[in-house]
Amino acid sequence: MAEAMSTIRADFDRLALLSGEEWDHSSHYHNFLLRHMPSPCRESLEIGCGAGAFSRLLAKSSERVLALDLSPNMIRIAGERSALFPNIEFRVADVMARELPAEKFDCIAAVATLHHLPMAEALPKIKRALKVNGVLLVLDLFQSEGLSDAATSALAWPLSIGLKLLRHGRVMPPRQIREAWAEHGRHDSYLTLAEVREVCAEMLPGAEVRKHLLWRYSIIWKKVA
Repeated sequence: MAEAMSTIRADFDRLALLSGEEWDHSSHYHNFLLRHMPSPCRESLEIGCGAGAFSRLLAKSSERVLALDLSPNMIRIAGERSALFPNIEFRVADVMARELPAEKFDCIAAVATLHHLPMAEALPKIKRALKVNGVLLVLDLFQSEGLSDAATSALAWPLSIGLKLLRHGRVMPPRQIREAWAEHGRHDSYLTLAEVREVCAEMLPGAEVRKHLLWRYSIIWKKVA
């Protein structure tokens, strides 16, 4: 596990130096996640905050945000881009190696992060850190399987191309960024939606698991006890 985390850290240290503050398939669903934030919200935690885009959105509706990421470069850039948000604390940390205080957070978010973690260990830790009535917001990628996912993917491609042209004026990112993401992708693995739903049924009873068009799924879960 330590070796895997070291590889992920190196990947994102590299990506941090290449990527700008750009729209991507995950950020397309930020507003969807924000609609499920509890109100009022005093304490929020983001696991795997990257350059801090979603942390800054959380900070608009939270008194305080703790944002963690493995990558020192990502945390440095997140801090630079978040100078107008003094209520965000960015820290370099491996959430699996860090002790989280029990029942501390009203909201915990993980955007394109959960697939890097051992879910059987990560979810109980996250659950303990949530207050009663606190909300977990997850957005992540899944492994396609079957005709339904193939059909969804076919529908997603023209939308993805159109949104990239609208947001960036191009379909493909620069070559260096493509190569860095391709290298990182060699280390990635994803659960199928069926596997996600099975894990949630066991560990997050009552969770709302939803498939989204742009190769993402979400989990919305409120801790009731």
